[in-house]
Amino acid sequence: MRAFSFFLAILAIAWPVASRAAPAPSVTLQPALAGLGFLLGRWGAGAGRVAETGGRSAGSSSFIAQAGGGVLVRRDHTELFDKAGQRSGSFDQLMTIYAEGGAIHADYFDGVHVIHYTNAKITPGQSVVFSTAAATGAPNFQLSYAVKSGTLSVAFAMAPPGSTAFHPIAAGTLRQEK
Repeated sequence: MRAFSFFLAILAIAWPVASRAAPAPSVTLQPALAGLGFLLGRWGAGAGRVAETGGRSAGSSSFIAQAGGGVLVRRDHTELFDKAGQRSGSFDQLMTIYAEGGAIHADYFDGVHVIHYTNAKITPGQSVVFSTAAATGAPNFQLSYAVKSGTLSVAFAMAPPGSTAFHPIAAGTLRQEK
């Protein structure tokens, strides 16, 4: 029994290390998502600003093709810092991007919020702007990505209910990792 417990302890330590070290399989995006191929890969050393607090953020993202290239999955980790530069929190995020009904959709989750993006304006290989549908009494959101020379600019904005004027929430830049 002691040997089995030791084996489980080793497996518990080694499994996460092995699974992180394994490279992601190379999957080609399906045609509807092909214009978003510029997002694929790991993006790190991000630095950003949080408009609401005047603080800063830092983090990393990865975009991987899943489900035979029919879904693009984004995973993020973000660290938050106050105006004085002191760590004020962190959070993880997940977003799935997929084609449905002739349009690109995305669903965002951070453990507290869920945002359903129902539209995407894509400049293939260069940029994408995701937006939510206008709903009575609800805010609208926009999330944009633009790639240039190995950097990925990210901007998140919100329009209050009844308004079409978007106000920045957060923005930043990530660098592509090899």
